[in-house]
Amino acid sequence: MKKFLAGALLSVSALTLAACGDEKSSQLVVGASNVPHAVILEEVKPILEEQGIELVVESYQDYVLPNKDLDSGDLDANFFQHIPYFESQKADFGYDFANAGGIHIEPIGLYSKKYGSIEELPEGATILMSNSVADHGRILAMLEAKGLIKLADGIDKTKAEVKDIVENEKNLEFDANYESALMVQLYENEEGDAVLINSNYAIDADLNPLEDSIAIEESDESPYVNIIAVNSGDEDNKEIKALVEALKSKEIQDFILSEWGGSVVPVK
Repeated sequence: MKKFLAGALLSVSALTLAACGDEKSSQLVVGASNVPHAVILEEVKPILEEQGIELVVESYQDYVLPNKDLDSGDLDANFFQHIPYFESQKADFGYDFANAGGIHIEPIGLYSKKYGSIEELPEGATILMSNSVADHGRILAMLEAKGLIKLADGIDKTKAEVKDIVENEKNLEFDANYESALMVQLYENEEGDAVLINSNYAIDADLNPLEDSIAIEESDESPYVNIIAVNSGDEDNKEIKALVEALKSKEIQDFILSEWGGSVVPVK
């Protein structure tokens, strides 16, 4: 890894410090979405520090730059994306990445300033969704589970598109032309009749997905697990293994459940 500084190179000054009994920590640079990912990583810092690993957290507001920076070597790992998005990014950009471990699930929710339940959505209601194609399947599968639409039989629902809808009793209109980071603002501006928002953005805007959404994705057996992504080969690095182990520890899992009350769900 390009940023494992102390473990790979020893300068004269580092040797001098070691001779004085002061060991220099190795450094691990991880890119993350502000909430919940960066917040979780801040809780992990003391655990890794005890193992001689300095965790540096770089925060991002979008879903594109963290993978670009991982690929370029500016990051040792990133923590913001679920598996279908991760796989689509690898396919689209040729990234040679590896999944170092799944950490948690963030259920996606449907929010509305105009209606208090999905039953209240009117005929022809406009549903706003992000232009993140990797999320369309989970959105449509969630809306199907809530009885709003029906998808064609036999399709891979993680890859479902609007064209795969075969039943739409309320003639819902779907508008998928927005960046994921803008969905909260669209909701606050009362654009459309309902807006689909990823939980990391919802929580960052002080929305409670369990209380404020009018429908939310069930997390049981969800394929949308948020992972630690690394460049291929780095998944076996001791610092990465220590990071994943710390994130999966009971201490951190209990923190996740306590901090977000079920809006973010740790995985085993």
